[in-house]
Amino acid sequence: MQKQEPVDNERLTSQSDEDEIDLRVFWHIFIKHKWTIFLLTSLIGILTTIVVFSLQPIYRSTAVLLIESDKANVISIKEIYGIESFGKEYYQTQLEILKSWTLVEKVVKKLNLVSHPVYNQKKEESFLRNWLPSSWLSPEVPLTAEKKRDAIIASLRDQLTISAIRNSRLVTISCDSSDKQLAAKVPNTLADLYIESDLEAKLEMTNKAASWLTERVEGLRQNLSNSEKTLQEYMERKNLINVEGVKSVAKKQIEETASNLVNARQEYAQANSVYRQVKALRGKGSEAYESIPAVLNNGLVQSLKQAELDAERKVSELSERYGQRHPKIIAATSDLEKAKANTARQIQRVVEGLTKEYEVALANVKALERVLDDNKRKIKELNRKEYELKKLERDVAVNRQLYNMFLTRFKETDASQDVQSLQSTIGRLIDLALVSNWPYKPKKRMIVAISLLLGFIFSTMLAFSLEYLDNTIKDGEDVEQKLGLPMLGSLPKLKLSNTEEFEPLWKFLKEPKTAFAESVRTLRTGAILSCLESEEKIFVITSSVPGEGKTTFSTNQALALGQMEKTLLIDADMRRPSIGKAFGLTKAPGLAELVAGTRKLDECIHHLGEDQKVNLDVIPSGKVPPNPLELLSSPRFKTLLEKLSKEYAYIVIDTAPTMLVSDALVLAKVATKVLYVVKADATPHQVVLDNLKRLRRVDAPVDSIVLNQIQTQKTSKYYYYGKYGYYKNYYKSYYGGGHGYYNSDS
Repeated sequence: MQKQEPVDNERLTSQSDEDEIDLRVFWHIFIKHKWTIFLLTSLIGILTTIVVFSLQPIYRSTAVLLIESDKANVISIKEIYGIESFGKEYYQTQLEILKSWTLVEKVVKKLNLVSHPVYNQKKEESFLRNWLPSSWLSPEVPLTAEKKRDAIIASLRDQLTISAIRNSRLVTISCDSSDKQLAAKVPNTLADLYIESDLEAKLEMTNKAASWLTERVEGLRQNLSNSEKTLQEYMERKNLINVEGVKSVAKKQIEETASNLVNARQEYAQANSVYRQVKALRGKGSEAYESIPAVLNNGLVQSLKQAELDAERKVSELSERYGQRHPKIIAATSDLEKAKANTARQIQRVVEGLTKEYEVALANVKALERVLDDNKRKIKELNRKEYELKKLERDVAVNRQLYNMFLTRFKETDASQDVQSLQSTIGRLIDLALVSNWPYKPKKRMIVAISLLLGFIFSTMLAFSLEYLDNTIKDGEDVEQKLGLPMLGSLPKLKLSNTEEFEPLWKFLKEPKTAFAESVRTLRTGAILSCLESEEKIFVITSSVPGEGKTTFSTNQALALGQMEKTLLIDADMRRPSIGKAFGLTKAPGLAELVAGTRKLDECIHHLGEDQKVNLDVIPSGKVPPNPLELLSSPRFKTLLEKLSKEYAYIVIDTAPTMLVSDALVLAKVATKVLYVVKADATPHQVVLDNLKRLRRVDAPVDSIVLNQIQTQKTSKYYYYGKYGYYKNYYKSYYGGGHGYYNSDS
């Protein structure tokens, strides 16, 4: 039975937490950027307000027009031009006519808009003409009268709004203009011109229809006369009187001939079969023909064969009683020979008769086929004549029908052409457009409100985009998600005065009751517990780049460990040493001299004063060598660490950043644990990942991250820092107050 693997409840819980959408995350991101959002939204609102209140007010007036259906049926022009009664297509057509260029051009001409002040205002110069040299721009060309008129027509069409009222025949005609009087005149004028144009069009169509019908009727009459004349000439030329009668007689003859031909072919088939049998036995004697059924079935042949059989029977009977030379035998034999000769002659006659029957049947078939072919040719000729005749008759019928129809329509049109037929208009005004006292647009309040709403949405999206594009590490969850390592602990960002340069390095001792000091103790506990099983406890502290606070953490962590047991702090950052300066050991011999062998161990180890109540020794970097990496990778340095690890419970080594040099990679090989410091909200996680990969290639014992310089003032802006903010207040109340925060890396 296969053993079932235990379920990782912690992993399942973390996965379920990741799948859930925590709205508090979005809320805290919004709170973090609230001032940016509000300021950007206000700026957009102010700019929109300035622009909106600088716009010229536009007035709108609307006229209501009723479009009638084409009930008057003026001279039935709708049938000639294909216009149906009132329907969707007709209604939509009238709407497009109202918007047409020709009709708007008439409005411009009637209202003399070419000279109207609205369309003759001097346009403001463009931005380019205000700020660019005139030599860079093409000279302005004044518009011709025609182009100016076309521009006014196009502008007026854009200002017009023509729409249909649903489920009715009403149309609204609206005009937007900065002149309220003009906004009312245009819809009324457009409606009047629309009605007048329709009446003029109907009258013009009626006149055109009458003229066209007159010409068409005369042409159709001439066509009818020509077609009738052509028909008569054809009948006379072909001698056609009754094509149908002649065709019916010919069809009857063909039917009879075809029937006789079928019978003749049957007889020919039978005669041909017998003839083939006779032909196959020719030259083999008359007895061979006896196998042919037609020969045997002949009555005379059958009687002769019977006589021959009787003679043979008589000879056979006499042969039993007499000898061959007996007169009776001789007489009977002579009779038999005569009977056979008669049979043979008769068979020959029958065969000759069968041959003649075959020849007669063949000749009969050929004769009937010739007659049938002649009849078919006659029928085809009649069909061609009939087809041509019917074609001519159809032409006459069509021409006569068209002539009668157009003649009738011409008479109707001529009779209906009067003034009363034109009294039915295509539409009428229901409501005149009135002068509006209130601007139609811009709707300033609504535009400002919409701009504020859109500005707020844009600002919020921008804030979330910036938050999403932020690739730094902010909290423990970012450490686990982006780096794949747990967070050992975090340190708050210190805020100090500039009176003392190295104040952060002594923060743990000088202010032991702050949140910073408690965070150092928490990290101390985590570091110790993570290497309980190891005899040597060598902590190498590094970071990705300078300025992440690794030296501050190294010093304070060493001070915290020194409160428990004997601890040694080594400054291995020989390129930018700062621990010696913090402890007043600037010119004191240190690690460089010790590894190089120029000084003894006692000369390089410096004891912290007993008044500090910390059992901590310090080895500064010493005089900066030209080749720090060679010193740190030498066997002498490794031997030195082995010796020191026997004397000290804890050894803390501050080394250079991993991104710049390879010192940390060398020291990581001898470390019990590598404490990797990452500055919150500063270092991109891609940089940290690249340096962690470098450490893993040398099998460095780095399995957790120290997140430094967290800005606890932003705890209300990050959901993930909520607990930290709570504990910050807890520390203040527990220790009776706290201090500010500072960001430092010596």
